[in-house]
Amino acid sequence: MTDNIYLQLTEAFNRGRTRAIVSSGQAVVLHRLAIMSKDGDWIVRENPEDLAFIRDELGRRGATYRFGAPLDERWLAGGWSSHFEFAANGMRVRCDFFSRPPRLSANELGQLWEREGRKPLPYLDVESLVRVKQTQREKDYAVIGELARKLPPERQLLCSRSARDLIELASRDPDMVSTLISERPLLGHAVRGDREALEESLDRERRSLMRADEERLDAYAVAAAPWRAAWPGLQSSLGGVPLGKAHAGILQAAEGVLPFNP
Repeated sequence: MTDNIYLQLTEAFNRGRTRAIVSSGQAVVLHRLAIMSKDGDWIVRENPEDLAFIRDELGRRGATYRFGAPLDERWLAGGWSSHFEFAANGMRVRCDFFSRPPRLSANELGQLWEREGRKPLPYLDVESLVRVKQTQREKDYAVIGELARKLPPERQLLCSRSARDLIELASRDPDMVSTLISERPLLGHAVRGDREALEESLDRERRSLMRADEERLDAYAVAAAPWRAAWPGLQSSLGGVPLGKAHAGILQAAEGVLPFNP
């Protein structure tokens, strides 16, 4: 068995049926672009039975809720995420769950489950991971750049963060680039070999993506404000309570305070 606690958890969550797909940092590790990631993120199936299975597994490990939405299909369907932690082998294990990853359409998500559901260790493919990593965090764009180099040329042209790579790709197949310019207009600079203009356009594109993610998260932060205010008292009252009972209390407290969809 792997020494990676997050991959051990993935095996446990998927016992008998695929319920969780590895995302974010641990998926980067699985694509061999990082040695480790400090927490685990999973895309989970949006139904009561599979979520209860995951909660039961967490409960057996002594997990407790961190601030976030309940691990319940009503909130997950609105794009919320759920957060837990527990101690194992002297380390704090942090687990995050969501069912509607940002920037992936319902059709893409369905294809992801169809494709990854047949694998013993399901994790995000490169291009889906590129989209998920288009966050407000600057450091994620270096990861995107490395992920893009794993894609075939056509997809790399649409995802790459490197002006040098894009100019090289364009010089090899300008006809292919011409079919993609409408989808990513900055490729016009790559065809002309104008590195300075291309770098400026890549920077604008990155800033635009970061702002879009910031605006998305701001909407959730506003919607969660009353829940955040109630959280310290709720967390204190549930200290030491097994996760199954704590979950029931959190569900009851969240209803009417945390909207299902912000």
